[in-house]
Order: sequence, then structure tokens, then C-alpha cells
Amino acid sequence: MRKIILSMSISLDGFIEGPNREIDWHLVDDELHSHFNEQLGAMGAFLLGRVTYELLAEFWPTADSDPASTGPMLEFARIWRDMPKIVFSRTLQQADRNTTIVRDVVVEDIMALKEQPGGNLVLGGADLAAAFRRHDLIDEYRIYIHPIVLGQGKPLFQPSDIKMDLQLSETHAFGNGVVLLRYQRS
Repeated sequence: MRKIILSMSISLDGFIEGPNREIDWHLVDDELHSHFNEQLGAMGAFLLGRVTYELLAEFWPTADSDPASTGPMLEFARIWRDMPKIVFSRTLQQADRNTTIVRDVVVEDIMALKEQPGGNLVLGGADLAAAFRRHDLIDEYRIYIHPIVLGQGKPLFQPSDIKMDLQLSETHAFGNGVVLLRYQRS
């Protein structure tokens, strides 16, 4: 059975974006981007909230036509276009090719998706992650901690009554100071 893997970058104090939705503090150099490409290229689909989808869809479909794009950026542009995407949104009316819009997180539908053949499913977006957590659907957490304290912004984890025991399965420090913490469900 496929896993659902939450993969998110956060500040040291737990924010996915600054108070004005800024993410310019993400330290994605060629080493980290190549790592992301390796991890994401093996996935079976992206599961995204609307905001995350729109942010990615604004740049990646044509990033390989930008002469300033690096090798890892060119590779991710291909991964983005080729990877099936499922966007969870009640307001989005249309999306690019290879993208399906789903209105709600329905546990039975997600379980059926997990049972299909193919690579694991990567989950992105704090609000969508909260919905998946409420339904106990996340199998693994890959949290990339960037060496910055923002002080305010949108947190990855909202207060919740849900407690989940996790087991650390990997750590990795990148040359730019970003640290990967990978947790599996216990």
C-alpha cells in the first residue's frame, strides 16, 4: 500500500510562510533542490491544497524556458508537468493538465487512492495537512527546517487535540544549514 508523506519546509519556529505569505527565506540551493527532485520524482502523485497548488503552478510549468533556471530547476519543471496532481479545493474551477480537482477529503477515497499501484503520495499545504491529520491519514512526515526564526506567520501545525506518536527514521543536514527530520508513525 502506498504511503501518504507530508513534506514541508518550515522555519526553526515552525512557520511555513511569513506573515505576508512570503517564502523568500527558503534556502533551496542546488544540493537541496536535487534532493527534493530525487524524493519527489519517485512519488506517484502530489496531493496539494489550493494555495500550494497555485503557488507551484504559477512558476513550474514553464520554468525550463527561463534561461536563469539551474539544472535542478529544469529537472523539477519536468517532474511537475509529468506528475499527477490532486488539488483539494472548494473554490478552484480549473487546473492545468495532469491535475484533478477534489472538493473534500473523503477518507474512503483517500484509502482507495493509497491502494492503487504506484509510488507514494506526497502531501503539501498546511491546511490540507491538518485535514489529513484529523482523519489520521498521514504515514510519514518529512520536515525540512530552515535556519531562520520568523517570529510570526502561518504555522505548519495548528493547535489540535490529536496526539500522534512518531519514530525518528532519518536526519540529514544539508550544506546550507537546512535539516531534514523524517518521522514514521509508530
